[in-house]
Amino acid sequence: MVNKITYKDAGVDTFEGARAVELMKESVRGTFGSEVLTGLGSFGSLFKPDLTGIRTPVLVAGTDGVGTKLKIAILADRHDTVGRDLVAMCANDVLCQGARPLFFLDYIATDRVKAEKIADIVRGVSDGCKLAGCALVGGETAEMPGFYAGGDYDMAGFCVGMVDEDDIVDGSGVSEGDLLIGVPSSGLHSNGYSLVRRLFFDELGLGVHDIVEGLDAPLGRELLTPTRIYTKQVMAVLARVRPKAMIHVTGGGFFENIPRVLPDGLGARVTVGSWKVPKIFEVVARRGNIDAKEMFSTFNMGIGFIFVVAASDREVTLNALSAAGEVGAGVVGKIVRGGGVTLAGSGEDIVVDGSGA
Repeated sequence: MVNKITYKDAGVDTFEGARAVELMKESVRGTFGSEVLTGLGSFGSLFKPDLTGIRTPVLVAGTDGVGTKLKIAILADRHDTVGRDLVAMCANDVLCQGARPLFFLDYIATDRVKAEKIADIVRGVSDGCKLAGCALVGGETAEMPGFYAGGDYDMAGFCVGMVDEDDIVDGSGVSEGDLLIGVPSSGLHSNGYSLVRRLFFDELGLGVHDIVEGLDAPLGRELLTPTRIYTKQVMAVLARVRPKAMIHVTGGGFFENIPRVLPDGLGARVTVGSWKVPKIFEVVARRGNIDAKEMFSTFNMGIGFIFVVAASDREVTLNALSAAGEVGAGVVGKIVRGGGVTLAGSGEDIVVDGSGA
């Protein structure tokens, strides 16, 4: 017969979990609006959307994670920014169909719950929800001893938005001559971190507190720069223009994300040099001896979101973005006959077909 054991002996501390909930309550409540009908602690979350002006409401859902960027947060022991990344990766996708983000749920799994750490993570999620204009209506923190290595954790997010059926943006109207208007990213966002970690930590032997020539901040701080959330920009444009398509530039970079909105027989010609590329990409390319095709196949290269608009809508789109406080948006390419994506303007053109080959 074994000695008497408890759940805590097995590695799960329900009291620490309850303390984490207490610490996160204020930040979570800060995301609530009048549409949220339940408080924290209910088994399900009730949300009553405002349908004013919407004739045929359509829900748009998205889910994603943060990927191995979490390893940087763990190494740096800084956990208050990756929650914003989580919201951004989901909400920006929902925005691409023209939907307004309504509510968000998160899932955090770890080896052992440390209340302050979990509260920091959720505080970042709450910050992201405020930027996205959605409510953090629920979540789950799973303590899984023996499943995750000490100190490790993973996250997943789930965002639901809504759009009037007549206003869905699906790319079906994209045509030759349309323009690509790019909105800047804040850097790497949340993609390509397996390559970045391999380069900086394995190949170059650097640490998160090291200073890297060409960067303005220690390596860890640079790599933890949060992903931008584009709700304000998208809503400003939608109020004045009907984009043909919208693109969230994530994993797979330009060569995988742009073709997702291209009808058969059309391609995109991107003018390299038409926007300012953040320093981190230049450092990664130089230190890793990585060619342009690989960089544009992996990273956002400084453009986090793209509007595809008719040429006649160029100025009104740029003016709407400027009025929303966006700095640096501009035309980065156009729709052409053919297929896939062509990088032009920097030496020999690089062409990748729609399959990424």
